[in-house]
Amino acid sequence: MRGEPLASPPALTPTLSRERERGQESAPLLQVDGVSLEYRTPERVVRATHRVSFDVHAADRFVLLGPSGCGKSTLLKAVAGFIPPVEGEIRLEGQRVTQPGPDRIVVFQEFDQLPPWKTVKQNVMFPLLASRTLGKKEAAERALHYLDKVGLAKFADVHPHQLSGGMKQRVAIARALAMQPRVLLMDEPFAALDALTRRKMQQELLELWDEVRFTLLFVTHSIEEALVVGNRIALLSPHPGRMRAEINSHGFSLASLGGAEFQSTAQRIHDMLFEEEHEEAAA
Repeated sequence: MRGEPLASPPALTPTLSRERERGQESAPLLQVDGVSLEYRTPERVVRATHRVSFDVHAADRFVLLGPSGCGKSTLLKAVAGFIPPVEGEIRLEGQRVTQPGPDRIVVFQEFDQLPPWKTVKQNVMFPLLASRTLGKKEAAERALHYLDKVGLAKFADVHPHQLSGGMKQRVAIARALAMQPRVLLMDEPFAALDALTRRKMQQELLELWDEVRFTLLFVTHSIEEALVVGNRIALLSPHPGRMRAEINSHGFSLASLGGAEFQSTAQRIHDMLFEEEHEEAAA
């Protein structure tokens, strides 16, 4: 069952982008249809998500938001093709997702996702060469192009240990975008950064999206980050993860932080995410 749209207070009135309006006229790029996911522990089988459904259109910035235990990262891995659903299916451009592929590239939060013996440029080139997407010359040109997009072209010949955490994440983003995936998957990519660097990375991601207009599926447990990064947000409740609601684009940005409307919307989302826990505690 798909999440019900959030009620229509002013802060959540849809102000859809041109890409979203065009997307409504065509089929969704990515469809998650009634997906239930499970994983096994030494003691038992755990259901991570239960019949989750949502659609992602081209150029959406779609955020999966929820507390620990809602299955948001597990769901992202399923979209990447690493975990098969036990119920439902995931489709990309109408084709069922059954395995990983270069049309879905993941950026994780860990800083050690870059091989330390390769230079920054070699790191960005590596998946292009390994997948035989491009030859060496073309791969180098594309690597420099995307390093320039993230402001790191002058660091092309240095090694990862010479970079800050934020710079390493920018390299990881450049490497992912260089593959020109149909969907860029980001699993809490800024969670390990300090607050100031995280804000800067959020802003740079939005500026990069504004220029390239890639399709983004982004996982976070931060309500503020979801409101800043996303133009559509799926709210997931925990144990197992279920769709609570879906919020359409709202026009918030980093400049909105601290504003009354932003804080009111964040509080409303918080109440919706945790109202089940409050009800259980009161029972």
